[in-house]
Amino acid sequence: MPGRRSSVMRTASWRGHAPRPSVGTPAAGVPIIAPAPVATFGVPADILRQVRLLELRTRGLVNSLFAGEYRSVFKGQGMEFSEVREYQPGDEVRSIDWNVTARMQRPYVKRYIEERELTVMLAVDQSGSERFGTRRRFKSELASELAAVLAMSAIRNNDRVGTMLFTDKIELVVPPRKGRKHALRLLRELLISEPEGKGTDIAGATDYLNKMLPHKTIIFLVSDFMAPEIERPLKLLAQRHDVVAVTVEDPSELELPDIGLARLIDPETGETIDIDTSDPKVRSAFDWNVNEEREERKHLFRRLAIDEVPVMTNGTIVEPLLRFFRARETRSRIR
Repeated sequence: MPGRRSSVMRTASWRGHAPRPSVGTPAAGVPIIAPAPVATFGVPADILRQVRLLELRTRGLVNSLFAGEYRSVFKGQGMEFSEVREYQPGDEVRSIDWNVTARMQRPYVKRYIEERELTVMLAVDQSGSERFGTRRRFKSELASELAAVLAMSAIRNNDRVGTMLFTDKIELVVPPRKGRKHALRLLRELLISEPEGKGTDIAGATDYLNKMLPHKTIIFLVSDFMAPEIERPLKLLAQRHDVVAVTVEDPSELELPDIGLARLIDPETGETIDIDTSDPKVRSAFDWNVNEEREERKHLFRRLAIDEVPVMTNGTIVEPLLRFFRARETRSRIR
């Protein structure tokens, strides 16, 4: 996948790549928040207001749109016995409990319920390129809103949900847990996070997740995926877990504005370059690079059987998520 892309950002910036550091074991120097009640002591009042507003906004989306979609797409890991009841027309013959039927002298069937409890992990890229946006919001803000919707959907369905924030290092880990208070903790961490790193290490993040999560987990990996050599780490992650790639982009990364001479600054390395955005050759090279990179990414996800949810800073998260839920449900029915 191409490693660089010219893009005009707040400071007219472009992408580069810092050397990838090793992450090591999950316990090595990573700030992990233990599952405990949400504490408000020391948290600025404006952050608490933002958390409540984000909760209200996402709760409305979850209640009105995503609750049923989420539940129908992400099913439990199996079935467990619930009860025995008398046979009714239309019941599956194979579910008849012959021992009870023989004792009662009339047919009875076994009823099972879905083992609903799932684990959802939100892995959110907070590198320098995410703290950028030329339209309604920064990419990091869009990622936080989307993660909040997914967290509230999981909690509403009594699933465990956790988060991992990463740059070129693992910035923060909140282990999966249930409950509204835990969801509010996740929202707060997404809002107040001030990452130390600026680069992107998707390989290190996926390695950490594989070490941290012993059982199959639904992992939403939220990033712009502008990083080198990501095929192997994504493949290893997708072999063990259900991975959904959420690609966050800004319109200026897809179409170079014609603004004449501009100095572009890499938000992750600080490297600069001067270009003439009006030069036809520059614009043509930019368009080719963008299209090539996006096509390679789509083919990569397709090869690895990873679903992609593309979202844009100038759009809404509602339609992309609904398209993803409905496409996945349709695919499961066909199978």
